[in-house]
Amino acid sequence: MSEHKVGAALHMEEGDYVPMEKTNTTWDDTVDIDPELDRRISRKFDMHIVPFLFGLWLWAFIDRANIGNARIDGLATQLKLDGTKFNIALAIFYVPYICVDVPSNLILKKMRPGYYLPALVTAWGVVSMCTGFVTTYEGLLAIRFFLGLCEGGLLGGIIVYLATFYRRHQLLYRITMFYCAAPLSGAIGGLLATGLAEIHTKHYKGWPFIFFVEGAITVVFGILTMFFLPHDPASAKFLSADEKAGALARMRLDSHGAAVADEVGQEEFSWHWVKRAMFNWNTWLLSLNFFAIITPIYSYSLFLPTIIKSLGYTAVNANLLSVPPNMAAFFTVLITGYLSDKFKMRGPFMIIGVIISIGGYIMLISSDHHLIQYGGTFLVAGGIFPCSPLVMGWLANNLAPHYVRATGTGFQIMFANTSAFIATFTYLQADA
Repeated sequence: MSEHKVGAALHMEEGDYVPMEKTNTTWDDTVDIDPELDRRISRKFDMHIVPFLFGLWLWAFIDRANIGNARIDGLATQLKLDGTKFNIALAIFYVPYICVDVPSNLILKKMRPGYYLPALVTAWGVVSMCTGFVTTYEGLLAIRFFLGLCEGGLLGGIIVYLATFYRRHQLLYRITMFYCAAPLSGAIGGLLATGLAEIHTKHYKGWPFIFFVEGAITVVFGILTMFFLPHDPASAKFLSADEKAGALARMRLDSHGAAVADEVGQEEFSWHWVKRAMFNWNTWLLSLNFFAIITPIYSYSLFLPTIIKSLGYTAVNANLLSVPPNMAAFFTVLITGYLSDKFKMRGPFMIIGVIISIGGYIMLISSDHHLIQYGGTFLVAGGIFPCSPLVMGWLANNLAPHYVRATGTGFQIMFANTSAFIATFTYLQADA
């Protein structure tokens, strides 16, 4: 199909906003759009959407895991977090986080995702800033609860959001392009914490500034993103009329015409879609896979500074030494995502990743040599972090239309995050 035909079919002038629910174009499902137009659309989405999603997930992980940096910089001592109190403070974050996954995905379509997702980020940025004012254990529990409540809808929302812009064989790499922010957050968070913990004032010393500064940056980024993130392809101001029409056309072609009503906003919510997602064996199998994968990811992210400090390093050096393993994982996630989409395979790459991580844990537990143990942290991160976007992309590829995908993806993330109650109690003070 030529670019002229694609653009003419919607009768749009360049720059017009045509809501997706207003688009009732009929397409020939046997004819693909022009390859150059297809590449141009993907390139523009990569430039105008993915960087903002990367930033949202980066600050989500930083604000979730910075308590690990604050712990070794004085938080545990000042709040008297003896016994399992620190572990409980970590675990309570995931109670509301798990509960809001599916409901948040279901309302995403009604709330305009270009506003809704950044609003979540802005809200938890404010909560994260307030963590710096905490002076009691009970206050820490309350603030971690509200942080989880605000963060809960982001990951599933991003997956569903991306699926309205990219074709199936393009989706996984775009998921990795934002998800690689997770290991990178450990590197950036470690560097920031090293400097921020050295700030001392009359009323606050050290660890509160980790939350003050990182929370403030999150708020600013969330507000900024609201002005740039489109709600759907038809509202993307950076696309021409031909490109908007082509973006909608290729979603129909990608699903052989089955999901057009969904992607153009004509699908109405029905419990039929929820039932269809919940009785799909892909949903349950890949949710179990994600459960197994995310357990070491959470324990690693939350306790890496503690693990490194236990090797005999000071708090400052432990924060700094948490940077290289996370940077290695950052590049591994990108490379694995690219190869997975290139070869259109998910499972084999996941198997390789978990085997590498097992090797890293063997190095940590079987040796008393600090360099070997530290080397094990590289293998753990480099092997397990790429598996998370692989398993999420795998399920999103196999669910349609919108409410089926929204329910299934939300359930997958909700179920997998129950592993946090294992991860947060993996490293106990009594076992140090």
